[in-house]
Amino acid sequence: MEVKASARYVRIAPRKVRIVVDLIRGKAVGEALAILRNTPRAASPLVEKVLKSAVANAEHNYDLKADNLFVTKAYVDQGPTLKRYRPRARGMAARIHKKTSHITVMVGEKQRRDN
Repeated sequence: MEVKASARYVRIAPRKVRIVVDLIRGKAVGEALAILRNTPRAASPLVEKVLKSAVANAEHNYDLKADNLFVTKAYVDQGPTLKRYRPRARGMAARIHKKTSHITVMVGEKQRRDN
């Protein structure tokens, strides 16, 4: 069983968040939280918040133990881009693209192999 949590329209570029998300994919929840706490990137607290939400969803809604959970899937999609303008020389304007992200983290229990 996989439990999902997501944060949508987060005001940080997806390419910056993907660097952080790649670090935790496939790791145990405790190890992933430790990695996120020690990663000096602006996206780390955002991904940590989504991961904690996924763990809370698993515990509250499905009675799963946090000790047995792993990050099964973690991905970042691009959200809508905010278009802004900055004044430039000679009365011109330059367009600024402020990108947003949709962060999704899925946690699940490790599959046991009984042979």
